[in-house]
Amino acid sequence: MLSSCMAKVDNIYLGNDSGPEDNLWHGFCCVVFFFLVISLLAFPNGPFTRPHPALWRIVFGLSVLYFHILVFFLFQNRQDVRKMIEWLYPDLKGVGLSEKVSPKWLYPDLKGVGLSEKEYAVNCSQIDVARIWSHLDLFAVAHFLGWTMKALLIRHYGILWTISVLWEFSEIVFCHLLPNFAECWWDSLILDVLICNGLGIWIGMEICKKLEMRNYHWESIKAIHSTSGKIRRAVLQFTPASWTHVRWLDPNSSYMRIVAICIIIIFWQVVELNTFFLKHILEIQESHPLNLWRLTLISLISAPTIRQWYVYVTDVQCRRVGVQCWMFCAITLTEAILCCKLGLELFKQTSVIYLLLWLTIQITGSGLCVYLCALYAKTWRWKTLHEGVYLTQAELESEAKNGSYPNSPKRTITNMNGQSLISNTKDKDVKYNLRKREIQLTTGH
Repeated sequence: MLSSCMAKVDNIYLGNDSGPEDNLWHGFCCVVFFFLVISLLAFPNGPFTRPHPALWRIVFGLSVLYFHILVFFLFQNRQDVRKMIEWLYPDLKGVGLSEKVSPKWLYPDLKGVGLSEKEYAVNCSQIDVARIWSHLDLFAVAHFLGWTMKALLIRHYGILWTISVLWEFSEIVFCHLLPNFAECWWDSLILDVLICNGLGIWIGMEICKKLEMRNYHWESIKAIHSTSGKIRRAVLQFTPASWTHVRWLDPNSSYMRIVAICIIIIFWQVVELNTFFLKHILEIQESHPLNLWRLTLISLISAPTIRQWYVYVTDVQCRRVGVQCWMFCAITLTEAILCCKLGLELFKQTSVIYLLLWLTIQITGSGLCVYLCALYAKTWRWKTLHEGVYLTQAELESEAKNGSYPNSPKRTITNMNGQSLISNTKDKDVKYNLRKREIQLTTGH
């Protein structure tokens, strides 16, 4: 901290006074820098240790900073928010979406060149190889990679397919507000759900299976003598230290766990909707780097958020939601409020019936799908009770082969009332420690 202060003081007095805009920019960057330094030193550790806990403290600091920026935007009007964004990105000045996508009567302040967006719901009866190939653009690749990452984070086929299908219903409900949501049936069902989503989910889950079967034996970099070995070990520092077998549902899942999983599914829909509504309301084209930076930040925040929510849902000894999870919820809700405030004229074109329809579909669809997943887990997937823990046939074979099952699923074993079936309980006043809990569950001590 002292070194950072000395470096910034030197920059302040030796730097050139080049104008008010540059001074504002340098001051803003300095505030962000010191805020991240403070977050590095003072904020709590996240659930991950790789590549280093300090990185995840900085991620939490970025989420807090982004939340403060959103709160500040809540007290501005759309024109002022747009000017602030144009100040950060001068290439957006005088550039907006096309009049077909964003009519001038909706945003009369927009003066400049319109950028047309690609239309997907045109000539849906015309289906040929060239037409389908034209839809497999850069955004389709991003779609596929996004679902691969979602599979790595959630690691459950039922939850992933529920999110995928419900998102298509979200596009249908809100396509009258966002023309880019209007798609041909074959584009929505075949290209989106089956190819991009389905292939991404399958590849992500296959990667998870490979990582679960791997034995992790880490050696200190100080004990490695060769240069190539040290470099290899340094690169492997950015890979997981271990890979926990995720059990969102098991035969003894409580009803509250089903509700908790439905909550994360609906929240995921809101996060995705915020992405498209913010882009549309603030007149930012899809290919602009600002969209990429926001998606990158949301992805980084999502990883510890899902992990903390999973621990809270499945481990009865964890009685509090992690701070990163709370911050992610605050960011999502603030973005939704910001969309409603800045896009008030846009939302006047819809009806409450559409919102109620969307909410009904989300609650009913997520509840039904998660219940069926729980029923599947109870009836077919886990049939063997082994040492107080339900195991699949593959896990029993792995245990017989290796002598012991490395990733103990004891944390998920509860009865229908949410009561623990494990005898090694803690006093409720003792602070929950995720890393100590993982060691306890793995070693049995």
